[in-house]
Amino acid sequence: MAKDIAPDLTGQLTFDNDKGAGRSKWIAVFLALALVAWMGSGYILPSAPEEETAEAQTINPVAVAVMSSMAQDIDLVLTAEGQSLPDRATSIEAKASGQVISVSVSRGDLVEAGQEIGRIDDQTISAQLAQAKAQWTQANDDLNRAVTLQERGIGTENQVTQARAARASAEAAVTAAQEQLDNTIIRAPFAGRLNEMTLDVGEFANDGDVVAEVLDNDPLTVVVQVPQQALSRLKKGQPAQVAFITGETHMGQVGFIGSNADSQTRTFRVEIIVDNPGSEMPAGLSASIAIPTGQARGHFISPAILSLGPNGELGIKTVLDDNQVAFRPVMIVRAQTDGVWVSGLEEEAQIITVGQGFVSAGDIVDPRVSADQQAAVVGQ
Repeated sequence: MAKDIAPDLTGQLTFDNDKGAGRSKWIAVFLALALVAWMGSGYILPSAPEEETAEAQTINPVAVAVMSSMAQDIDLVLTAEGQSLPDRATSIEAKASGQVISVSVSRGDLVEAGQEIGRIDDQTISAQLAQAKAQWTQANDDLNRAVTLQERGIGTENQVTQARAARASAEAAVTAAQEQLDNTIIRAPFAGRLNEMTLDVGEFANDGDVVAEVLDNDPLTVVVQVPQQALSRLKKGQPAQVAFITGETHMGQVGFIGSNADSQTRTFRVEIIVDNPGSEMPAGLSASIAIPTGQARGHFISPAILSLGPNGELGIKTVLDDNQVAFRPVMIVRAQTDGVWVSGLEEEAQIITVGQGFVSAGDIVDPRVSADQQAAVVGQ
């Protein structure tokens, strides 16, 4: 049986006469030319730079609030905190031994110089004084007899010398006994107030026992520590205002300026002398002192306006005539509860009060009058 063999059609299938075959070729050629043209357009017609085509962006200056300030004459005042001390203070000791027989004052009393505070029993010492006086009388009579005998030629020079020595010894005994008798009366060494008093009638006091303490609070001495940079502004005799913690205020003057700095704080001791009639103000009170030390030119500002410069210096940011920010180092010359006075600025300055933290020296800003200054102008 004969096999069916498929006819060989190789080379017999052609599309040359197909109308759709020519169209596809032209489409492919067109797409290739278009792609080449698009890729080459960047060289033939380069696009304009972005920065030239984009509209320039305008950066608006930072708005800041400014305050116009004029320099003023201010009184420089050195302030410090200290403590009041008595002008003098001493302990009173018993100078004789014996029983206390009387007490004339009480603790806290004012006493005068030499005033009797208490008395020690003096019977024994009085007897010793009487004996010493009797011995002196005897020695004096012996001396007179020795001199008389010498004048008559009976006595010798040696007898007279011995008699004189005996009388001198008796005289010394009288003086010692009299001093001991005086010491039985305990007296205040100077005028002041009795801060301590331990004498009681009937007690026994020994020679050397501390029985009282007296303070001299007139005048009071207020001691403060002054920083070394302020020392040159002080001189002895300067007036000073002293405000005690009790609310009382008194005028005083600089009485002492130390010449040696404290090794720990590098400050100097300064004493202010304050009159205290009748010792009304007690010692030991805390006090604030204010000493006028001259004048300076300065601006009054809020401490919140202060800022730090690139090197850590304290300063203020101001606005110049061309609206440029400038940093001006300043120094605080006087501090008050409502602000501080600073030096280092021009006579007239435009001080940035709001926004100083967002600008730096050299920046251009949009200065606007602060609300507080506007209110002040309207109020006028």
